[in-house]
Amino acid sequence: MWPRLVTNRILGERLRSSNFVADFPSNAEASSLLDISSLGQPSLSENNILINQLKHNFQNYKVFISTWNVGGIAPQDDLDIADWLDTPNNTCDIYVFGFQEIVPLRASYVLGSENSKISMKWNSLIREALNKKIQYCLEKQQYNSKLGRRQKTSEVEKAIFESSIPEGFRCVISKQMVGILISVWVRSDLRPYVRHPRASCVGCGIMGYLGNKGSVSVRFQLHETSFCFVCSHLASGGREGDEKHRNSDVAEIFSRTSFPRGPSFDLPRKVLDHDRVILLGDLNYRISLPEATTRLLVDRKEWNALLENDQLRMELMSGQVFEGWHEGLVRFAPTYKYCLNSNVYFGCVEGQKGRKWRAPAWCDRIIWYGEGLQQRLYTRGESNLSDHRPVKAIFTAQVQVPSTFKRLQKFFLSERFDQATTRFDQISSSDKSRCRGRSSFRL
Repeated sequence: MWPRLVTNRILGERLRSSNFVADFPSNAEASSLLDISSLGQPSLSENNILINQLKHNFQNYKVFISTWNVGGIAPQDDLDIADWLDTPNNTCDIYVFGFQEIVPLRASYVLGSENSKISMKWNSLIREALNKKIQYCLEKQQYNSKLGRRQKTSEVEKAIFESSIPEGFRCVISKQMVGILISVWVRSDLRPYVRHPRASCVGCGIMGYLGNKGSVSVRFQLHETSFCFVCSHLASGGREGDEKHRNSDVAEIFSRTSFPRGPSFDLPRKVLDHDRVILLGDLNYRISLPEATTRLLVDRKEWNALLENDQLRMELMSGQVFEGWHEGLVRFAPTYKYCLNSNVYFGCVEGQKGRKWRAPAWCDRIIWYGEGLQQRLYTRGESNLSDHRPVKAIFTAQVQVPSTFKRLQKFFLSERFDQATTRFDQISSSDKSRCRGRSSFRL
């Protein structure tokens, strides 16, 4: 009892810290700087609730989710994750990256101050990969300009080329707790509609409080819809009964994760109170079969037989801690445990010895809760950086958009807006020079 109280006293403040990294300020004034969603909104009295609901529309956004236990191995400078994101061919609106063990889970990291250099390195790689297509297009423009090809390009070709350049991506929230890191990125033109970003950490590791295991949850509101992403690293162990420790971690995470109510006291506070909830991470659930049987079925790629004995699937069906949660079809090989720098499962090589003897399992998962989410992709990657393989999913998320935004969107796509921009382009050079010193922002 006393060690837990001392641990909570000494390290609790660090875990309860809601500070996070972002490309934009997160204070209340900044988050409401361009709050178009609140313009002209009536109060929600009993007489106009129905009227207010009718003034809202729904719009679909594509959300990319990825989880990866990197085993305490720092990424190399030349690590290219652009192929994993597939950004040139399949650009999403929101990207969520969850990592586990970005630092070795040694006492110096668990008890000491957090090393932000590794998380900065991962965020730098993400930024480069997400904006790689934009940089390529800009470089191509500069190259054509030097060769004098710009004048030879037809207007149709120019329009097609410019339309292929996506909006830049910006980090709206990035939070680390020991080895757990979650980083959320959105298109730059969506940033004005992202409000109330917050983070909440829950340590479930040593003594029930340390951050070697647990979760980092982030939430924000996009237009009128709230999102919550929970990046978790649950209790390990492949022995019978270890799944109960993982269930206990999940219950602790849902119970202890808490967000502020917001200035109007109307924002969701707990994880399951949000409109769209996605849980990702190294959940560590194993396959309840003898090791030899598991390896045989993996060799035969009999995924259905393995999934019938998958602990997470059984928990999802029983609904004890995962009531109302969903997972897509798993049609890929188990993601753990591999020999480093190889495609061979640990323990499959003759004469191989090690302290951790683990049968293959789907430890790395992505599940979701509630309505308004439709999964479009669920697969794994083949990077052999660590003993885990990364997993990714793509969702279509339904977002409630106020009619004010829809009217503005229609105006920007209308002929009236084209005429207005044409007249604006005809401003004299003297007028332009007078405007150069004024600050502005782009909607």
